[in-house]
Amino acid sequence: MNSAAEQAAAGAFSKQAVVFDDIYQSDTIIQYKRSRVRQHMKQFLIPGSHILELNAGTGDDAIYFAGKGHTIHATDIAEGMQEKLKAKIHAHALEQRISTELCSFTRLDQLQQRGPYDHIFSNFAGLNCTDQLEQVLQSMHSLVKPGGFVTLVILPAFCTWEILLLFRGKFRTAFRRFAGRKGARAHIEGNYFRCWYYQPSFVKKILCPHFTFCKLEGLCTIVPPSYMEGFAEKHPKLYPWLVKKENRMKDKWPWRSTGDYYIITMQKNAQQ
Repeated sequence: MNSAAEQAAAGAFSKQAVVFDDIYQSDTIIQYKRSRVRQHMKQFLIPGSHILELNAGTGDDAIYFAGKGHTIHATDIAEGMQEKLKAKIHAHALEQRISTELCSFTRLDQLQQRGPYDHIFSNFAGLNCTDQLEQVLQSMHSLVKPGGFVTLVILPAFCTWEILLLFRGKFRTAFRRFAGRKGARAHIEGNYFRCWYYQPSFVKKILCPHFTFCKLEGLCTIVPPSYMEGFAEKHPKLYPWLVKKENRMKDKWPWRSTGDYYIITMQKNAQQ
């Protein structure tokens, strides 16, 4: 059985599934984030990759990668998200490219399609919805082919933009990533759940017995987080400048680990 924390997150995201695409598909910064993640992924995807996607949501990434010739097994714990994804698969006639499974990333030992996969992918901080990330990471070893990759997009424990919110009096947001083991309270569509924050060093430490570090990039380090709604439109000259700066500094210290997210890729050792 899934934990109470997972059930709460599943309920929140299932409820949001109805409006998810309407809210996010037209958002300039979210589209920038998606583009950055996909550019990162392209550096490590071999032609015709078999991808296991965790917390696939309504399937924007699955549809995109399927369109590039890859095969995706898209998993999620939120039934509402899976239903939206299935509708998209049918609408795009991608049944031969995308399969689905309602499965928590904390229960990958129960996954029906165990691969092994060329790539495991998790976007936009789905993995922050558990306090059992160590268990999740440890379970990936058996699901990835030797020489295969894991690419994860995770919220770190420190975000420069959020600390700056102190000067606007938003103390709760500024300090929420310092919640520690108890996690921070979050809500979507009126449903409350908890989030935990993890540094890149944690991911490296857990995966490194079987994986080798490849690349780390900060995401929304200089570009503001997408919850600063309308920023790109309100600042039409500043926003492109920030994008240019971030694209140049994304893998440099300290920007690679102080953003709203980071993107990290590890490669499974070939001899294992």
